[in-house]
Amino acid sequence: MTVSNDESPLSLDGSEIHVCQDGPRDAPALLLIHGTAASLRWWDPMVPLLAGSHHVIRIDLLGCGQSAKPDDASYALPDQARQIGAALDRLGIEHAIVVGHSSGSAFATALAEQRPDLVTALAFINFGPNMAAYIAEDIAIEPLQWPHLTDEQLRQMMSSGFRPGYEIPQPYVDHFRDIDLHVFAATSQAIRVYLEEQGLPERLMPLGKPLLVIFGEEDRRWRPCAAAEYRAVPDATIEMLPGVGHSPNIEDPPRTAVPLLTFTANHTQPAT
Repeated sequence: MTVSNDESPLSLDGSEIHVCQDGPRDAPALLLIHGTAASLRWWDPMVPLLAGSHHVIRIDLLGCGQSAKPDDASYALPDQARQIGAALDRLGIEHAIVVGHSSGSAFATALAEQRPDLVTALAFINFGPNMAAYIAEDIAIEPLQWPHLTDEQLRQMMSSGFRPGYEIPQPYVDHFRDIDLHVFAATSQAIRVYLEEQGLPERLMPLGKPLLVIFGEEDRRWRPCAAAEYRAVPDATIEMLPGVGHSPNIEDPPRTAVPLLTFTANHTQPAT
């Protein structure tokens, strides 16, 4: 895994948010948001491909990775988005292209709704437009059993997050083992509420932001054909990747980076 050239906590609203920055600070900003039951480390394979031309910023969402897990935290998407925006403000970022993997796409959308001044364009990697596109079985977790699960049991629970037959690297199994079960449940529910209130295409249409949707054709969590619903968003581009599943950023980083870099080159604002 890549080693960040700047990794530090930010204190926001009394909670510490873990942030990694890679690449030239005077390059255009590219914010990467991870999905549920993950952390900023899920972007590690992509960073070397992106940091040559971008100021790459990754954050651990509240309750995830090395960020704080306060007992009284709100995991509602608007509240999380406000904290993401505050983190970028603290870093001096005025414009950024925002990329979400899986449910990170919903957080990216919430940020764009709140801060259209900040978000230049959006890119989603394998996230459905609404709950009707969700095809995975919900993971049933027994808190008392969790510490005793084997790596192979965890891999089985994670398997829908990758193409069939993919051998999940051990670091991601370790990250999954370390998730906070309360945060996992609260975030999952918050995402469901957000999508049931309004689907992502409907939220994005009035914003006028360029959109790239990358979708692995072997996704087992979100129906791949549902990616076509994003065409309702003006200036949307859809790239289907054969042979990969729900996590192209881990399964095939070079192939995932190609459409992403083309998109960012066309929609980047100069760094300030």
